[in-house]
Amino acid sequence: MTTEKFNDIINRQIEHCKSILCSKAEEYATADRLHNFKIAGALQGVSPVQALMGMMAKHTVSVADMCVSGETYPQEMWDEKITDSINYLLLLSALVREENNENN
Repeated sequence: MTTEKFNDIINRQIEHCKSILCSKAEEYATADRLHNFKIAGALQGVSPVQALMGMMAKHTVSVADMCVSGETYPQEMWDEKITDSINYLLLLSALVREENNENN
């Protein structure tokens, strides 16, 4: 794969991740973008980070299953699973930064 093609894939993926995160913000969150993880953690008696990890685990297992199954999946399915995984890691980054009182 050429560098140009690789860069195009990465740029499109990042833009898609941003688009999904913004649309989900309207659907799921309150004024606090991390609200759902905080409440999920409180309901389960765990930290928001642990709550996020529990939610992310489902997506990680799904990607792992696809990778090892030997089956062929449509690109749209790969894109959805990969985007979900990236977005959970971005949300984790925000939670960790908030816990560490970082604004950057």
